[in-house]
Amino acid sequence: MGHQEIERKFLVRDDTYKQLATSSIPISQGYLSLNERCSVRVRRWGDKGFITVKSHVVVNRFSRYEWEKEIPAAEADELLALCLPGKIEKTRWLVPLGDTLTCEVDEFFGLNQGLVMAEIELKSEDQAYPRPDFLAEEVTGDPRYFNSYLISHPYLTWKETSNI
Repeated sequence: MGHQEIERKFLVRDDTYKQLATSSIPISQGYLSLNERCSVRVRRWGDKGFITVKSHVVVNRFSRYEWEKEIPAAEADELLALCLPGKIEKTRWLVPLGDTLTCEVDEFFGLNQGLVMAEIELKSEDQAYPRPDFLAEEVTGDPRYFNSYLISHPYLTWKETSNI
Protein backbone atom coordinates (compact mmCIF):
# COMPACT_ATOMS: atom_id res chain seq x y z
CA MET A 1 0.00 0.00 0.00
CA GLY A 2 1.49 3.32 -1.07
CA HIS A 3 1.63 6.37 1.13
CA GLN A 4 2.10 9.71 -0.57
CA GLU A 5 2.74 13.00 1.16
CA ILE A 6 1.54 15.90 -0.98
CA GLU A 7 2.59 19.24 0.41
CA ARG A 8 3.53 22.78 -0.49
CA LYS A 9 6.30 24.39 1.58
CA PHE A 10 6.91 28.13 2.10
CA LEU A 11 9.17 30.49 3.98
CA VAL A 12 7.32 32.76 6.42
CA ARG A 13 7.56 36.57 6.25
CA ASP A 14 6.29 37.55 9.73
CA ASP A 15 4.88 36.13 12.94
CA THR A 16 1.19 36.90 12.37
CA TYR A 17 0.64 33.13 12.16
CA LYS A 18 0.96 33.02 15.97
CA GLN A 19 -2.24 35.08 16.38
CA LEU A 20 -4.08 32.82 13.90
CA ALA A 21 -2.87 29.53 15.40
CA THR A 22 -5.25 27.34 17.37
CA SER A 23 -2.39 25.47 19.07
CA SER A 24 1.36 24.97 19.20
CA ILE A 25 3.48 22.03 20.26
CA PRO A 26 7.23 21.44 20.80
CA ILE A 27 8.88 18.89 18.52
CA SER A 28 12.27 17.15 18.83
CA GLN A 29 13.45 14.91 16.06
CA GLY A 30 16.48 13.01 14.92
CA TYR A 31 17.42 10.54 12.20
CA LEU A 32 18.31 6.87 12.57
CA SER A 33 19.28 6.67 8.91
CA LEU A 34 19.90 9.11 6.06
CA ASN A 35 20.90 8.07 2.57
CA GLU A 36 20.30 9.15 -1.03
CA ARG A 37 17.01 7.21 -1.22
CA CYS A 38 15.26 7.78 2.10
CA SER A 39 15.42 8.87 5.71
CA VAL A 40 14.22 7.17 8.90
CA ARG A 41 13.11 9.82 11.38
CA VAL A 42 12.19 9.61 15.06
CA ARG A 43 10.05 12.41 16.42
CA ARG A 44 8.84 13.38 19.88
CA TRP A 45 5.70 15.47 19.41
CA GLY A 46 4.58 16.68 22.82
CA ASP A 47 3.60 13.51 24.70
CA LYS A 48 3.58 11.29 21.59
CA GLY A 49 6.27 9.55 19.57
CA PHE A 50 6.49 8.75 15.86
CA ILE A 51 8.80 6.87 13.53
CA THR A 52 8.69 7.89 9.88
CA VAL A 53 10.27 6.73 6.62
CA LYS A 54 10.37 9.35 3.83
CA SER A 55 11.78 9.17 0.33
CA HIS A 56 14.27 11.84 -0.66
CA VAL A 57 13.29 11.57 -4.27
CA VAL A 58 10.37 13.82 -5.04
CA VAL A 59 7.97 11.72 -7.12
CA ASN A 60 6.91 14.88 -8.86
CA ARG A 61 6.98 18.45 -7.71
CA PHE A 62 4.79 18.16 -4.60
CA SER A 63 4.67 14.45 -3.69
CA ARG A 64 6.94 11.90 -2.07
CA TYR A 65 6.61 8.59 -0.24
CA GLU A 66 5.93 8.78 3.51
CA TRP A 67 5.17 6.01 6.01
CA GLU A 68 4.57 6.92 9.66
CA LYS A 69 3.64 5.01 12.82
CA GLU A 70 2.85 6.34 16.28
CA ILE A 71 5.02 4.82 19.02
CA PRO A 72 5.05 5.38 22.78
CA ALA A 73 6.83 8.58 23.83
CA ALA A 74 9.27 6.60 26.01
CA GLU A 75 10.31 4.53 22.99
CA ALA A 76 10.75 7.70 20.92
CA ASP A 77 13.06 9.04 23.65
CA GLU A 78 15.09 5.81 23.60
CA LEU A 79 15.40 5.95 19.81
CA LEU A 80 16.30 9.66 19.82
CA ALA A 81 19.33 8.72 21.96
CA LEU A 82 20.47 6.36 19.15
CA CYS A 83 20.06 8.88 16.33
CA LEU A 84 22.81 10.30 14.15
CA PRO A 85 24.48 13.49 15.44
CA GLY A 86 22.32 16.59 15.28
CA LYS A 87 18.76 17.19 16.34
CA ILE A 88 15.90 19.34 15.06
CA GLU A 89 14.17 21.40 17.75
CA LYS A 90 11.11 23.40 16.75
CA THR A 91 7.69 24.58 17.74
CA ARG A 92 4.86 23.73 15.36
CA TRP A 93 2.00 26.22 15.15
CA LEU A 94 -1.29 24.95 13.66
CA VAL A 95 -3.20 27.54 11.63
CA PRO A 96 -6.60 26.50 10.22
CA LEU A 97 -7.17 27.30 6.53
CA GLY A 98 -10.91 27.11 6.07
CA ASP A 99 -12.77 23.99 7.18
CA THR A 100 -10.51 21.24 5.87
CA LEU A 101 -6.88 22.41 5.63
CA THR A 102 -4.25 23.33 8.18
CA CYS A 103 -1.07 25.33 7.69
CA GLU A 104 1.70 23.91 9.90
CA VAL A 105 4.24 26.62 10.73
CA ASP A 106 7.57 25.40 12.14
CA GLU A 107 9.66 27.85 14.16
CA PHE A 108 13.15 26.35 14.49
CA PHE A 109 15.58 26.69 17.41
CA GLY A 110 19.18 25.74 18.18
CA LEU A 111 21.45 25.72 15.13
CA ASN A 112 18.42 26.35 12.90
CA GLN A 113 17.31 29.44 14.88
CA GLY A 114 15.79 32.09 12.61
CA LEU A 115 14.29 29.66 10.13
CA VAL A 116 10.49 29.64 9.98
CA MET A 117 8.72 27.48 7.38
CA ALA A 118 5.11 26.63 6.65
CA GLU A 119 3.67 23.48 5.07
CA ILE A 120 0.22 22.83 3.68
CA GLU A 121 -0.63 19.15 3.16
CA LEU A 122 -3.03 18.51 0.30
CA LYS A 123 -5.15 15.59 -0.87
CA SER A 124 -4.09 16.06 -4.52
CA GLU A 125 -1.43 18.04 -6.33
CA ASP A 126 -3.99 20.26 -8.05
CA GLN A 127 -6.07 20.96 -4.91
CA ALA A 128 -6.76 24.67 -4.43
CA TYR A 129 -5.80 26.20 -1.08
CA PRO A 130 -5.92 29.64 0.52
CA ARG A 131 -2.57 31.43 0.78
CA PRO A 132 -2.28 33.39 4.05
CA ASP A 133 -0.46 36.73 3.97
CA PHE A 134 2.31 35.45 6.25
CA LEU A 135 3.55 33.05 3.54
CA ALA A 136 6.58 34.24 1.56
CA GLU A 137 8.63 32.43 -1.11
CA GLU A 138 7.61 28.87 -2.00
CA VAL A 139 10.43 26.37 -1.38
CA THR A 140 8.60 23.13 -2.21
CA GLY A 141 11.09 20.59 -3.56
CA ASP A 142 14.18 22.59 -2.50
CA PRO A 143 16.18 19.97 -0.56
CA ARG A 144 17.90 22.64 1.57
CA TYR A 145 14.61 23.01 3.44
CA PHE A 146 14.17 19.32 4.24
CA ASN A 147 14.66 18.64 7.95
CA SER A 148 17.01 15.81 6.96
CA TYR A 149 19.27 18.39 5.26
CA LEU A 150 19.12 20.79 8.21
CA ILE A 151 20.60 18.11 10.50
CA SER A 152 23.98 18.25 8.74
CA HIS A 153 23.69 21.76 7.24
CA PRO A 154 22.11 23.90 9.98
CA TYR A 155 20.49 27.15 8.91
CA LEU A 156 22.91 29.28 10.97
CA THR A 157 25.82 27.97 8.87
CA TRP A 158 24.32 28.94 5.50
CA LYS A 159 26.24 31.64 3.68
CA GLU A 160 24.57 34.90 2.68
CA THR A 161 25.32 34.06 -0.94
CA SER A 162 22.95 31.07 -0.84
CA ASN A 163 19.99 33.26 -1.96
CA ILE A 164 18.06 32.74 1.25
